Amino acid sequence: MTPIDVSKPDDTAIAGLDQRLRGAAILPGDPGYDEGRTLWNAMFDRRPALIVRPRGAADVQAAIGFARDHHLEIALKGGAHNVAGNAACDGGMVIDFAHMTSVRVDPQARTAVVEPGCLIRDLDAESQAHGLATPGGFISSTGMAGLTLGGGFGYLSRKHGLTVDNLRAVDLVTANGAFVRASGEQNPELFWALRGGGGNFGVVTAFEFNLHDLGPQVLAGPVVHAFEDAPAVMRKMAALMREAPDEVSCLPVIRHAPPAPFIPQAYHGNMIVLFGLIHAGDPEEGEASLAPFREIGNPIGDALSRKPYTAFQSMFDKTAEHGARNYWKAHYLDDLSDGAIDTLCKRAAAMPSKESSIGMLSLGGEVARRPRGDAPYPHRDAGWVVNIQARWREAGEDDTHIAWARETFEALTPHSTGGVYVNFISRGEGDARVREAYGSATYDRLARVKAAWDPENVFHLNQNISPGTQAHNT
Repeated sequence: MTPIDVSKPDDTAIAGLDQRLRGAAILPGDPGYDEGRTLWNAMFDRRPALIVRPRGAADVQAAIGFARDHHLEIALKGGAHNVAGNAACDGGMVIDFAHMTSVRVDPQARTAVVEPGCLIRDLDAESQAHGLATPGGFISSTGMAGLTLGGGFGYLSRKHGLTVDNLRAVDLVTANGAFVRASGEQNPELFWALRGGGGNFGVVTAFEFNLHDLGPQVLAGPVVHAFEDAPAVMRKMAALMREAPDEVSCLPVIRHAPPAPFIPQAYHGNMIVLFGLIHAGDPEEGEASLAPFREIGNPIGDALSRKPYTAFQSMFDKTAEHGARNYWKAHYLDDLSDGAIDTLCKRAAAMPSKESSIGMLSLGGEVARRPRGDAPYPHRDAGWVVNIQARWREAGEDDTHIAWARETFEALTPHSTGGVYVNFISRGEGDARVREAYGSATYDRLARVKAAWDPENVFHLNQNISPGTQAHNT
């Protein structure tokens, strides 16, 4: 599908679309237009010709049909947290799911049905009311749709696997406007592709997840060390994680200290290393499991305590609020080795922005035990994922901060597996990087599914998988 240069669709056509919608069609100058086009990553300032805010699958079908009839590119906006800025476009249509945010929990079946506009915090709030949860991220303002379609991991992944390992079924509108359901029994090859292949195959209007017992009180929180101690304390932490039970997860972050109450004021604005720790089980058992982590070195701050899971899940949200410029580079590591730790600390010392950070999430556990071909996520054996997050405010400083991220990435490359998490790919990294996210065999299988369900590549504003050899819909 080749988009044409469109500044505004015909008024009569827009009026006809608006009459068909339970939601709204929003044009430039209308209330809500700027809100609908604004993304988390301020590097992108896009102006679509039209924003559609659907209220259900029928509205999505109408929007896709209209976009195709009028040769408009389609961007999909859930949480808008994607670093590559794919949730908006110039001159095309944005389907903004701001009105599709319902969560329906069945505590007896231990499932949740989630609409595509939901954030992690929305699902957590409803599921934790029943002492249930599913793995998902570590910033609660992240959208569930993008998180899930890229694979999804978070604090609970060592215990319960990836987000997509807990996905039961989806409802989806295809490129030709058809409504289908995909699960292990219905359209299983499409379902496989949706469990990590991104937004390449259609527009998901509902996700159904398995839920697990958790809390709502958990033992969790940050333990903070001075940066000069980082190499030594990170070595000890990495050694503990090699033997840790599945319930224990650790998110080390090297950054400048925020003005948090659990960090002494003398360290505010200075470099630190923070260990975000959680025991995803009984808090009593967690005391023994996390005690060795608290005994590492001489912490300058310790806020590890019993707290609601939702409080911990949202604890670092302020470090990732909307409005800053962001550029990411990411690696998987088999292990957080001494060489990798030394490289990370050296590069962190050169960090040019007080808002930038290097985050590392412990993997393994249930993530590694799942069958390799169960989903298009080929990084089951990796022990850690590292995200180099450059974050700043002034456009004139873009080159400086992007260069730091890229140089840090290159320095860490000798310690990496060569793969990348698809949700951590920044804009303009190229098709080769998308292939590295999946590996050749998995990418080729995804391309065949793409050819079956979106042969014209209607959904290409994503980490795009080009349609491959034609396959049949199964």
